Formats: sequence, C-alpha cells, structure tokens
Amino acid sequence: MPSPRLSPKFARMFALQMVATVVVLVAVLLFVVWNTRPNHPLATTGGIDPTNTTITWIAFTGILFALAMIHVIFARQLFSEARGTRRGIASW
Repeated sequence: MPSPRLSPKFARMFALQMVATVVVLVAVLLFVVWNTRPNHPLATTGGIDPTNTTITWIAFTGILFALAMIHVIFARQLFSEARGTRRGIASW
C-alpha cells in the first residue's frame, strides 16, 4: 500500500534525484583526482607531492563513498515506495 503522504510519482522523482546526486558525487571525485594528481616539477602544482595526493584521495573517497551509499539506500527506499512495497519502514 502506498504512503498516504507521498504519491508514487513524487517518490520516483525524488529517487531519481538521489541517483543523480550519486553521479554528481562521482564527478566531484574525478575532479579532485584530476586536479590533485602529482606532476613534476613541484613548483607547477603548488607543492603537492605523491604522499599528499594519496592522503587527499583516500579522504575524499571515504567521505564521498559514505555520502553515495546514503543516497543509494534512500533511493532504493523511495523506488520501493513508488512501487507500493515497504522495505521495513515501520514508522510510517
């Protein structure tokens, strides 16, 4: 049974927005990786070396992966809400 507060059309639209957000997060990660790759000489890159690059990549990957997983979980819940099935959400 669908939610009385959220129509299937809006649930599907919100779920697609969540999926689009994941695509944007991947684009942000690729942008960070592209702009922080180590180049030589160091004077042209602002002094970033391979160690700082690795730390930056690990930090951004961890944060963006966590945000992406949250959006995927919410998108799955909204897609199932649009189909009219429940995914164990008892508070609604």
